[in-house]
Amino acid sequence: MRIAALLKDRCQPKKCNRECMRFCPKMRTGVEVIVVGERGKPIISEELCAGCGICVHKCPFEAIKIIGLADELKGEMVHQYGENSFRLYRLPVPKKGMVTGILGPNGIGKTTAIKMLSGAELPNLGRYEDPPDKEEVLDHYSGTELHTFLSGVYQEGVAVATKPQYVDKLPQVHSGEVRTLLERVEERMTIAQAAAAFELEEVIARPLDKLSGGELQRVAMAATVMREADVYFFDEPSSYLDIYQRVKAARVIRELSEDRQVVVIEHDLAVLDFLADNVNVVYGEEGAYGVFTQGRQVRTAINVYLNGYLPEENIRFRDRAIEFSMSPPRGEWVTGDLVSYQGLGKDFGQFSLQVGPGTIKEGESVGIVGPNATGKTTFVKMLAGVLEADSGSVDADIKVSYKPQYITPDFEGTLKDLLHSSAFEVVQSGFFQTEVMEPLALKHLLGKRVKNLSGGELQRAAIAICLAREADIYLLDEPSAYLDSNQRMNAARTVRRVMEKSGKSALVVDHDIYFLDMVSDSMMVFGGEPGRRGVGEGPMEMRLGMNRFLKEVDITFRRDADTHRPRINKPDSRLDREQKGKGEYYYA
Repeated sequence: MRIAALLKDRCQPKKCNRECMRFCPKMRTGVEVIVVGERGKPIISEELCAGCGICVHKCPFEAIKIIGLADELKGEMVHQYGENSFRLYRLPVPKKGMVTGILGPNGIGKTTAIKMLSGAELPNLGRYEDPPDKEEVLDHYSGTELHTFLSGVYQEGVAVATKPQYVDKLPQVHSGEVRTLLERVEERMTIAQAAAAFELEEVIARPLDKLSGGELQRVAMAATVMREADVYFFDEPSSYLDIYQRVKAARVIRELSEDRQVVVIEHDLAVLDFLADNVNVVYGEEGAYGVFTQGRQVRTAINVYLNGYLPEENIRFRDRAIEFSMSPPRGEWVTGDLVSYQGLGKDFGQFSLQVGPGTIKEGESVGIVGPNATGKTTFVKMLAGVLEADSGSVDADIKVSYKPQYITPDFEGTLKDLLHSSAFEVVQSGFFQTEVMEPLALKHLLGKRVKNLSGGELQRAAIAICLAREADIYLLDEPSAYLDSNQRMNAARTVRRVMEKSGKSALVVDHDIYFLDMVSDSMMVFGGEPGRRGVGEGPMEMRLGMNRFLKEVDITFRRDADTHRPRINKPDSRLDREQKGKGEYYYA
């Protein structure tokens, strides 16, 4: 089976010479494989296409994808948005008493699947010109588990609750205080119970538009679990949350699944491993197609995803496996000092921060961990010169490149214009193109206006801009936000390689354990009382830093026997007790 996909946001017919039509062998013989459609963009006949792939390689904007799929998928199409548009194959089936996880890259139909399962959108089964009604959809899935589930949603009034992906848009949909929003959904939990479960006591009377990303995420989670529903959908519940909050939210979701159906899309693999029972891996190509695989036990599914190969279907969807180190990085950093700081302090009145003395070495990548609202971003801003310390000093005359936590797309031009205005010579270099632009997949975003970039696209662009500037130290604040699992691994490897090959240093604030595991040589640990008092220590040896932090969070990690990836131990399990007894919370 052959499908042809046109990525409409890339196709620019006014800037090309219709290479797709000019070089098509069948078009030269008079067969109209490609015709001009809406707004001058081509329409490719999948029945007449020979699958030679010449148009794919000749298109100057790489806007065409000709893909060969297994014939078995032909009758399993769930939805197609239009001719030569994205199509989705198969759907996961939620099961009562279990958390069903969904794992895959952005842009291949995970959120679309949730819309189909929740009843927010009706599958058209590929009939985009003559979409079926609910009865036809149910007839199509007759005799399957999906029929039983969808008939409940369509006909039996099964209640559904959904936590949306982009919680930063919550203030645009709901106005007023947090309490006002929660009062509307006060069903299976009281406001007091939800506030305690998600640590919202201090923000309950605050307007929604005054909340941080982490606070908005917890409010959205609370509003979802407070509703009385039969099926719960959580789209990326860990974004903006620190490790402690992620684990706490995961436990609340697991409690929900005891007598209900729960579906979770999650890119933090450590949290997904802890949270889910079964996981459906999704593979495909962004903007072209997505295929849901059968559910697997969570450990097996994540290992398959990291390996990039589906043995049952004989499909490889990643060029090489993602690997983790079994043992911690070397403990002693032997290069010269780049920057030293002496007892940095900052007092905002309601919140104060005190960071002990420390030294960052040349070429060292330092990961920064700790709960939200304990001063990590404040410390980074003091080093970057964005904030001035009230006490202490920074002993260095260095150039700093800073990627902030919250990115505001206020540039009027395209991404290419922004990159060139930031550092033209660096951006043009072969090193930057190979080591930054390619792994971050920015080539096709260069012509897009910065204001039109999605959250993930904007994040990748901000990382590239930060690395493009000439600097001695690169400060990246939460670079994994809005990135899918693949993009997180690529971003971590990118930062790591740039630091190693350039001999520069990096300071990375993040909450994704896998990301920090791949990028860090040493750790800084922040603690204190969130929102009131922050205390920072380090940099310190990686093993010591992770153990100190995870002891405060009260969780331990083991290493998977096959992939060596970190896995959260079940609370009070044998391994959890043994590792706590040894003081080895991370590297066992």
